[in-house]
Amino acid sequence: MKIAVAGTGYVGLVAGVCFAEKGHDVTCVDVDEKKIKLMESGVSPIYEEGLEELMRKNNATGRLHYTTDYRSAYKDAEAIFIGVGTPEQPDGSANLNYIATVSRQIAESVERDCLVVVKSTVPVGTNDKVEQFIRDFLVRDVKVEVASNPEFLAQGSAVHDTLHAARIIIGTESREAEAVLKKIYEPFGLPIVSVNRRSAEMIKYACNDFLALKISYMNDIANLCELVGADIGAVAEGMSYDPRIGAKFLNAGVGYGGSCFPKDTKALKYLARQHGYQLRTVEAAVDVNAEQKTKLYYKACNRMITFQNLKVAVLGLAFKAGTDDLREAPSLDNVKLLLESGSNVYAYDPVATDNFKLRYPEGKHDKGTIQYVADPEDALQNANICFIFTEWDKIRAIAPETYKKLMQIPLVYDGRNLYSPAAMKEAGVEYYGIGR
Repeated sequence: MKIAVAGTGYVGLVAGVCFAEKGHDVTCVDVDEKKIKLMESGVSPIYEEGLEELMRKNNATGRLHYTTDYRSAYKDAEAIFIGVGTPEQPDGSANLNYIATVSRQIAESVERDCLVVVKSTVPVGTNDKVEQFIRDFLVRDVKVEVASNPEFLAQGSAVHDTLHAARIIIGTESREAEAVLKKIYEPFGLPIVSVNRRSAEMIKYACNDFLALKISYMNDIANLCELVGADIGAVAEGMSYDPRIGAKFLNAGVGYGGSCFPKDTKALKYLARQHGYQLRTVEAAVDVNAEQKTKLYYKACNRMITFQNLKVAVLGLAFKAGTDDLREAPSLDNVKLLLESGSNVYAYDPVATDNFKLRYPEGKHDKGTIQYVADPEDALQNANICFIFTEWDKIRAIAPETYKKLMQIPLVYDGRNLYSPAAMKEAGVEYYGIGR
């Protein structure tokens, strides 16, 4: 099937590449000419495992194309997927300007009947508005329907999650639209859950907010564990055997980040309030997460007299392992506080350093400084304190003895509970985790 995909971020590019991998003829559309040329050369503008390999493979087969010319991409497409951003606005609502721009471009370009599919995460009822908006601005006498097809990929495993999804959610208002989407996904061989559009939109928010709530709940329990002398690792293990709870998203830490959970919890909270309802559980998850991000910094403040002129090792900058995404990353909040307190920060991350440099170029900031290093050992050398914010394997592989050997003061605050407290104590390291 001939498919066009608007947007080449985590949602759009991964979807387009995977559609091509399953045999469809796909054109990815973006406004950035530099990104287009980069992708044509087989280089992904985002870090995602396995993505570049599939891009090069499908570029070579001729099934995958890239362009800034949206008119040529949309005019004869059988289906057009919208995968542009819906960033959070100051009040917590979703910014739908990019959705509106693409919708109008589609309306002015299509020359045949087609299905427009919204993959972006949008508030409930948005697909209805998109369909009406497109029909309002249609230039030609063609039939355009809109369907909802939310994504459930996790950054760092997006390609695998798309090709091996637990289920595909499609939201349609006609048998014809449902049939088109089922035909598109038929080569994937995955279970398809077909619902109406508004239910599909709500499923996306309900899933993400439930997982965010689960994370905040475990962090809340972890904080209580510290006060009563329990170990959150042992508590999580005991909980994981209960099939009603499951083993995933039970790890305590410095909170969730990324492009989905923070934005989607606030968006659903905003949507509920628009309708005169208060989602108290979701609001609690947001509040707990906001406090959790800097918990270790303030714990360290109780231990240290000052951070002024101290060498502080920061291991991990991305919001989680497997991605270079910094959106809502706990490292951002903590590095800001460390620089304001006069720290000399030495930061390491295997893939997110370049993105972090855009926020904090090397050199002086506030009362402190920041430098970036190629290896975690360089950050640890003669450091007075170390913070761990991302669970990269290269960080996990550092032996407890290494902290004792390299650091001037072997003092470690671990926001991902990567180490056994007993092993760190045996190695002579003063160690603090979450809920232990």
